[in-house]
Formats: sequence, C-alpha cells, structure tokens
Amino acid sequence: MLSALSEFDIAYFIIDEAHCVSKWGVSFRPEYEMLSQLKERFPHATFGAFTATADRATRDDIVRKLFPGPGTVTVQGFDRPNLRLAVGAKTNWRRQLMAFLEDKSGQAGIVYCLSRKYTEEVADFLTQEGIKAIAYHAGQDAQQRRESQDRFMSEDAVVMVATIAFGMGIDKPDIRFVCHLNLPGSVEAYYQEIGRAGRDGAPAETLMLFGLDDIRMRRMFIDQDGDDDTHKLREHKRLDSLLAYCEAAQCRRQTLLAYFDEESEPCSNCDTCLNPPIRVDGTRHAQMILSAIYRTGQFFGAAHIIDVVRGAQNQKIIERSHDQLPTFGVGKDQSKQYWQAFIRQMVAGGILSINIQKYGCLEMTDRGLKILCGDLDFEFREIQVAARPGRKTKAKTARATIELSSDDDRLLTRLKALRLELARTRNVPAYVVFPDSTLMEIAATRPDTLDRLSEINGVGPKKLQDYGDTFLAAVKDVQA
Repeated sequence: MLSALSEFDIAYFIIDEAHCVSKWGVSFRPEYEMLSQLKERFPHATFGAFTATADRATRDDIVRKLFPGPGTVTVQGFDRPNLRLAVGAKTNWRRQLMAFLEDKSGQAGIVYCLSRKYTEEVADFLTQEGIKAIAYHAGQDAQQRRESQDRFMSEDAVVMVATIAFGMGIDKPDIRFVCHLNLPGSVEAYYQEIGRAGRDGAPAETLMLFGLDDIRMRRMFIDQDGDDDTHKLREHKRLDSLLAYCEAAQCRRQTLLAYFDEESEPCSNCDTCLNPPIRVDGTRHAQMILSAIYRTGQFFGAAHIIDVVRGAQNQKIIERSHDQLPTFGVGKDQSKQYWQAFIRQMVAGGILSINIQKYGCLEMTDRGLKILCGDLDFEFREIQVAARPGRKTKAKTARATIELSSDDDRLLTRLKALRLELARTRNVPAYVVFPDSTLMEIAATRPDTLDRLSEINGVGPKKLQDYGDTFLAAVKDVQA
C-alpha cells in the first residue's frame, strides 16, 4: 500500500484512532506504526491525527512518529458529564449484572469481558434470563461478527457481550450502558470503552466489576507482551493508575480527568459522589497481612495468606509449619471476604504487588515495608461486610448475601449430612434442626466457640444447647 501511494502526489493524510500508532497507546498495532513511514515518503504532505483517548505520553509518541515537523496538539476535553460512573468489587457477577440491568429493560448496551469463553458464558446467561444478548469476539468468523454488529446497530434493546474486538468505529448514539465484568487494560482503554455509551448526550450508566484475579491476569498479559522492559514497566504503571481509579475515595470523574491532565469539580454523578465511602485507619490490619507475607517468604498468593491470618488448619499450612507463625490466626475475627477486599485495596494502593513470575504471589513494596515497620500509616475505604440482620428477616438476608468458596461448599455438604442424621434421630424435618441459611453462615464464618456460634442467624439458646457442640466438632474436623 505504501508503494502504491507513493505513485501519487498526496497532499493531506488523516489518520483516525491514532492512539494505535503509539506503543504507549491502548491498542498498539504494528500496521498502524508503519504509518510513521508516511512522513519520509511524503515530506511535503500535511498530516492530521485524531483519537478519543490519549494521555500525554501517547500524544507525544503520535507526534514523534507521524509528523515531519513540529505539530500542533489540540486537546478538546475528556469530560462526559452524562455518563454515570461506578466501580464495584466482583463477588457474584451474575447477581451483580442482573441488578445493574434491572432498570434497563428495552435499552441497548455493551457488556465487556476479558475472554472469548467468558463472553459466550455471559451471553448464554443473559439469554436464559430473557435478555436479547449477542456474543461477539475474535474467535468467530467474519460473517458472524458482521451479522451480530448489524443486529446491534439496527435492532432495539440488544445487549452486546463482547471482548475488546468489538467497538472500534462503533457510533450507535443510543447506547445507554456499558458494563465491564473484568478489569480493562488501562485508563485509556476504560475511557474509550465507556465512551461508546451516551453519544446522543442523554444520560447513560457505566459499571466496572473487578477482583484480584483480574489484576493477576492483567499483570500476566503485560509481562508476556514482548521483550521491551520499558514498555512493560510503563504498562504496569498504567494499570496501577486504573487500580487507583477503582479504589478512589473522592469523585471518580475528578480522578479520571486528572489522569488526562484535566481538572473538574465533584460531579454528583458517580458512585463516590452519590454514596461517599468512609475512610478508616487500616494500619494494624495491613501489618497483619504484611507480617504474614514476610514470614512466609513472600512466596504465596492471597488465599494462603488469608488462611494464615484467619488461623485455618489445612494441610498446606500444617506441612509448612505456618500454624507456628506469630501471625497465625491474628485476623480470625474477620471473614475471608473482608480480607480479600482488604488485600485488593493494598494492591491498588501500592502496598503489595502481584508477582506473575512467581505464580501470582504477593510481595511487599517499599511502601509496604514502611507500614510494616511502623513508619507509615494506611487508610482504606471501609469494607461493607454483610451485617447480621434482625431475627425477623435473618434467613432471607443470609441467602441473599453469603458467598461460599469451594472449601466452604465442602464444609456445607458435611453440615447438611450431619443435620440429616440429627433430624432422622429426632424424627423431624431437616429444616427444624437448622435451615439452609444457617448452615451456609456456619460454613462461611467457621465459628470455633459456642459464643461465636450463637451469633449466627437461626442459632437460639435452645438449639445452641442441643446442637452446638456437635456442629462445632464438625467444623473442626473438616478444618483439621
């Protein structure tokens, strides 16, 4: 193509999606970088380049590669005040996605996923829920992708569930929402993807859900992206900036625009403005986690570190004598879900890093070492754990809020078998012993004393006396 163009005296080139020219941009493509040869082949031509997302480093790189002489850079502004911004910790994506879509019947939107398999899974789930959803990813043939895109552009109320393969050049004005079920690769990628909503100027909503697994995967993608260490370092820093946005306690719009060197007032149209988070001192809890990481050699992931501070008696801990550490069990008063959220904030706050080469183990940063030594404090967003409801609504609330890990599920199976034995002995229905919601809470919290067991919904004085020791023994046996 370059050779063919050279036969003409072209005066003016316009390059769209120009961030693709830059390896610092959100979507670096080799063919785009080859456009840098244009300035050599057409030294007298004028060049114009346009993009909706480019931070300062990307803009400078575009100028250097595309323009034969000094270029004029015009930044019009990044603010999209009609977009409502929200970020949340991913706990149960199905439930969270349906809650987000609850008031969006009859609206078109995009749900972004990280992998092709996940895209298909989400689209199938939404279809089963009666939502007109289409999967779109690079693994499909061109004809199928073209037909899917045509449906999205022409039909009403279509939800496109897609990887980042979908979106470049899409200009559907009435997209009312964009939801990310995985962490995007950078602030630029996030901004560009949410920017496909509300192009008609009417209100639109965005939601991003993310977890530690997303952070680990993104770090791994960066480390596997070629041999340019400078590029990798910059991309890790870009991801750090996105994590800081995710954990922001101030106005999200201010945080987002500040990344692009733009100032704004609080927007009153993001989750942190509408429901300001409470910041509390987390220095002591941070030191618990940091001490456990340090004493186990900085060689384990979040799940093992949480087991150490919560005092879990599993084979992995016992084989390594981690039950003999001073930090063993110091955090047993908090749930697994609490510690997962806390560690996520430590990672986002630059207190911990995830080492991909060491299979996702947690390591202390310099800031983390200072906190461990008492030279620096750590504040974090208050973590909303499910409060134990009043007696009148306890069963319903427990079913709605408790999430169980695979280990918890194994314990739940044992507890249900025990309940059935007791019910048969007393010739009563199983739920009379304990309802499912109570067993789920026991499996999730793993009480180790009668006092702790008595705090669980459905465990009154009589049942505590009749069944307490039996169920505590079952919990202990499974953990042993």
